[in-house]
Amino acid sequence: MFGLEKKDSLLLLIVAILTMCAPFILNPFPTDSGLAQFNAGYPDLMQRFVIFGIFAIGFNILFGLTGYLSFGHAAFLGVGSYSAVWMFKLLSMNIIPAIVLSVIIAGLFALVIGYVSLRRTGIYFSILTLAFAQMSFALAYSVLTPITNGETGLQLTLSDPRVLGVSATEDGSIPVTNLFGAEMRSAMDVAMGPWTFTFSVGYYVCAVAMLLAFYLSIRIFRSPFGMMLRAIKSNQTRMNYTGLNPRPYTLAAFVISGMYAGLAGGLMAAMDPLAGAERMQWTASGEVVLMTILGGAGTLIGPVLGAGLIKYFENIFSKINDNVLHGWFAFMPDGIEDFMVTLVHPFVGKGWHLTLGIMFMLVVIFLPGGLVEGGQRIGRMIRGRKARDAKSTATKPAE
Repeated sequence: MFGLEKKDSLLLLIVAILTMCAPFILNPFPTDSGLAQFNAGYPDLMQRFVIFGIFAIGFNILFGLTGYLSFGHAAFLGVGSYSAVWMFKLLSMNIIPAIVLSVIIAGLFALVIGYVSLRRTGIYFSILTLAFAQMSFALAYSVLTPITNGETGLQLTLSDPRVLGVSATEDGSIPVTNLFGAEMRSAMDVAMGPWTFTFSVGYYVCAVAMLLAFYLSIRIFRSPFGMMLRAIKSNQTRMNYTGLNPRPYTLAAFVISGMYAGLAGGLMAAMDPLAGAERMQWTASGEVVLMTILGGAGTLIGPVLGAGLIKYFENIFSKINDNVLHGWFAFMPDGIEDFMVTLVHPFVGKGWHLTLGIMFMLVVIFLPGGLVEGGQRIGRMIRGRKARDAKSTATKPAE
């Protein structure tokens, strides 16, 4: 299917089904139940799942295949967002031109940074990318304020000279982003018994973009180009001895990875037409590294799983406060209830990073291959148990 092997086609099909059915899958608890706070099926969060999934997929093409660890990919995310917002301000509120410009500008920016940074390898490459990202953040925050609007961020205004659109709607408000007339913020609520599911135009646009990005990553992984990238990760010195120059391949991987980040930045601006310098901070670059390692660097589905898990913790666990904890432990005697709340409090709410850090540490120690390796171990364990059961029930002919 689509030029893929059977195994890859099945993986793509599973990802497509999970993505398209996300409003159902991410709302397992009834709307009025006490556990509804753990539901993640609302449009804003689902959009962040797939957008950061795209970001992590692109980063995995560089880090997972070549082993080059970049701490500056947030710069491409921010450049993509700024490019998209400028397209909304100057041309049209249609998201297609904005996303195309985001990918192109991020790719050109990655070409310049990659050309310089890839002159070094290892930790020196990582430091160079971090330096470029921080310089980009400083430029966006304080130097290039006519272009980026500094710390306030680049926003749409009623005075924008939109060539292929109107500057204001009939009621005097700012137009909203759309895809050939379908507004990104349009949503439909469907009630099924005690459950309410929300279907958003913006989410499904992002979901389709993620599926296309995922399909392209599969083709890259299985291509001769992908094999060359793996060879670079395995032994770059041996490649040099054979007469092959690895630098064009690593530069191409860096640019492709940057274009993925630009796509993610453009989609973020398409869902919420605002671009700020905070998207280019080093913490955003570190976040995508965590996503990739947590899910499984060098695997196809791992970065998507890591992105979903981290964004879930960020948006769900961070909302758990002391009132929620008291509700959980209300069945206990007062003294024990207070003790349990005090015990759990540092790991939720504002302390959700502590829980994420512990989880990341455990994954690195016990599952170096990330969540994908954990799933593979469980699968092998189940298959081994079935094989032993079949062997024990097999009858031997009497001699």
